[in-house]
Amino acid sequence: MLPNVGTPDRVVRILIGIAMILLAAFGKVPAWVGWLGLVPLVTGVIRICPLYWVLGIGRD
Repeated sequence: MLPNVGTPDRVVRILIGIAMILLAAFGKVPAWVGWLGLVPLVTGVIRICPLYWVLGIGRD
């Protein structure tokens, strides 16, 4: 798969993922929110979003 997540989207995904994980780690939100934060973090790091791929977003 080719990367389909651009740089601005990537930065936002990584920041949101880290924020969700940290909020869960400090007990401000339930633990499942931290686990859910892995999704934007991983998709931002590897630059591939499966949902974008299915919808045809970011493909040439």
